[in-house]
Amino acid sequence: MLELLQYGFMQRAFIAGILIALLCAVIGVFLVLRRMSLLGDGLAHISFGGIAAGMFFGVYPLLSALAFSVLAAIGIQKLKSMKVYGDAAIAIFFSFGLSMGVVLVSLSHGFKADLFSYLFGSILAVSGTDILLILAVGIATLVALLLFYKELFYMTFDEDSARASGIPVERLNAMLVVLTAITVVLSMRIVGILLVSSFLVIPASIALLICRSFRNTIGVAALIGVASVITGLTLAYYFDLATGGAIVLTLVGGFAVVLLYKKLSPRLTPRT
Repeated sequence: MLELLQYGFMQRAFIAGILIALLCAVIGVFLVLRRMSLLGDGLAHISFGGIAAGMFFGVYPLLSALAFSVLAAIGIQKLKSMKVYGDAAIAIFFSFGLSMGVVLVSLSHGFKADLFSYLFGSILAVSGTDILLILAVGIATLVALLLFYKELFYMTFDEDSARASGIPVERLNAMLVVLTAITVVLSMRIVGILLVSSFLVIPASIALLICRSFRNTIGVAALIGVASVITGLTLAYYFDLATGGAIVLTLVGGFAVVLLYKKLSPRLTPRT
């Protein structure tokens, strides 16, 4: 393990991966419990258009993707307020972002290699600028979640009662969607656009199988996310694997083990 840390690019990879794992764990628990798991996948594909636009117009791709995804998140909430079903609203913006990215890629032949790294992740290419952006925006996102933790907790389990008690449900829903968009964009450098939703959903799903309290679920999800980053990066380094894929496969393997244990544990428990 110490051998890995002697390289600067591995140090940056571990730092960025752990920061993103913590952020995704917190957001992911809210999304899974509120049956919004597909939102992360939708926003990831929407951000493809922002990445392509940034490369096409010479703007830092993560910033353009961030702006694009946040605007799309606000648009999704606006469509939902106009009685458009949530999954339909996501699909509409999903289609727009993906088609825009495809058109911009067809108009330019100079950034296909760079675009590939955003599609599948390139954690080993994370720069100091990327880490500073992840740290600054990640801290702001976590602070926002902490400030409205009680309200979000109430909404997660009983939205109607939360609305009746005077909690601004629509505004907090919009905030959660925007924070998800930010998290998705920051995670793209780690696991890529095509895998980012799994980084949001799987740690939370594993933690929900293990824990009974909400706080413990968030903590365990964070630990699982961090462990998957460390394990995935180590496996990728020693076996020459794609880092994003190694991290996600580690998560899937962990989910399978926990699920199998939960299924077999009643049979393994001795009868009295």
